[in-house]
Amino acid sequence: MHVVIAGASGFLGTSLTEELVRRGHRVTALVRRAAAGPAESSWDPAAGRYDRDVVESADAVVNLAGSPTLGNPHSAAWARTLRESRVRSTDVLAGAVAQSARRPALLAGNGISWYGDHGAAELTEHSDSRGHALLTRVTREWQAATLPAVEAGARVCVLRTAPVQDQRSAPLRQLRTLFRAGLGGRLGSGRQHMAMISLRDWVGAVAHLVEDDSVSGPVNLCCSRTPTNAEFTEALARRLGRRAPFAVPAPLLRLAAGPMAPELLGSLNVRPAALEASGYVVRDPDVTAVLASALSS
Repeated sequence: MHVVIAGASGFLGTSLTEELVRRGHRVTALVRRAAAGPAESSWDPAAGRYDRDVVESADAVVNLAGSPTLGNPHSAAWARTLRESRVRSTDVLAGAVAQSARRPALLAGNGISWYGDHGAAELTEHSDSRGHALLTRVTREWQAATLPAVEAGARVCVLRTAPVQDQRSAPLRQLRTLFRAGLGGRLGSGRQHMAMISLRDWVGAVAHLVEDDSVSGPVNLCCSRTPTNAEFTEALARRLGRRAPFAVPAPLLRLAAGPMAPELLGSLNVRPAALEASGYVVRDPDVTAVLASALSS
């Protein structure tokens, strides 16, 4: 297959590209440089510019473009860039797919924050979206930007991605440093469910969705059994041979994290129902397995 990837130079995009090439597929990376190299194609999402021939030749288009989620949560400019970088890139690629003759599949990056805080309730792709937290609002607009491709009849998968755990990348890279220093602890009560997925499962799942043309719609990319924050804290401390006796009070988190506090204190007890129904077998189904994989990479 020929797979076109926006955001191919990022941590997830690099790993996905390597896996797709390993499986025998051809990958073209969309880059913002005017002078594209081998296996690259220039595009400018802000201007809506891309090479129509590249999209026309694709079997699947994967959008992983977007500014980093780590930043100053109290900055309006940061929040605006967070939203615009995701929504605009998806809007351009969904339009490109809709206007093409072949209608390649669109795998559109998104986040598990779409659901909002549901407490302990189990969430599948059929669950609703609640609340008005920053990332919840962004993910709604992000998903809505795929509509041109959906309405044109293309196969569209919305990748509702949980935080990907790998020691080389956020958030685990920062957490590992804190826990090794003996400063680990739960967030608030610790009873909130904390969605996650290992890097190898994220890569394996997205490659599976590229290849399986029977799957469409929202797909939760997460482990099979979502731990609470307290369970994650205990598992990470145990894995690193440390104690985690502290707890960060919820009011302090709300003050420090501002509009990102719901991502730390909200509860998302998600299940990868659509992914498992499609035949994908989650390799790291629980927090112990996720951390074992993440810290051995």
